[in-house]
Amino acid sequence: MLVINKPAGLPVHAGPSSQKGAGGDNLENYFDALRFGLPRPPALAHRLDRDTSGCLVLGRHPKALRKLGRLFSEGRIEKTYWAICKGAPKKPSGTIDAPLLKTAHGKGWRVEINDAGKDARTTYRILGERDGFCFIEAKPKTGRTHQIRAHLAAIGAPILGDPQYGVLTAEDRTHPMMLHARRVIIPISKNKEPVVAEASPEASMAHFAEKHDLKL
Repeated sequence: MLVINKPAGLPVHAGPSSQKGAGGDNLENYFDALRFGLPRPPALAHRLDRDTSGCLVLGRHPKALRKLGRLFSEGRIEKTYWAICKGAPKKPSGTIDAPLLKTAHGKGWRVEINDAGKDARTTYRILGERDGFCFIEAKPKTGRTHQIRAHLAAIGAPILGDPQYGVLTAEDRTHPMMLHARRVIIPISKNKEPVVAEASPEASMAHFAEKHDLKL
């Protein structure tokens, strides 16, 4: 497998979010450069949103992809995200247990908390708070689309720069979305310690945190 630090703003694969006229750029366009001697390029073992940066796991061949797929589906891969949010939750740490349902929204879609949705759980803790912003570490226990974004918004801490969730001012939306996949822990072998990979946040997130004394 490979773990790469995905840049924000680039979709992982072709689709509506990457189309600009006739098609659009996406991360899979560059996978051929990551073969490192193998006959085929790696492939995605999971997904990250277009505007989320950080740890993205790739399988280098079909057998690896099947194993990684099982580990993700069984919830055995621990994922840690960093987020800079507007406002702060009432509790400094906790578990958000709220089902999520994909619904139509304007010309697109979003997920909403709804009892008819799929089970979704996220643990979080506040690592820093200043100037009306907070720095949150979040760990999704399930793998639902937009899970962290919707869950943090639901407890009063929408992610800064997120165009879909929470109530943000026009100025807040000028920032890139400040959600970063900080760490993955992958138990790839029964006889070895889990593989731990960490990715540094993008410069925009690091600079904002430094400006507001939110130590990453």
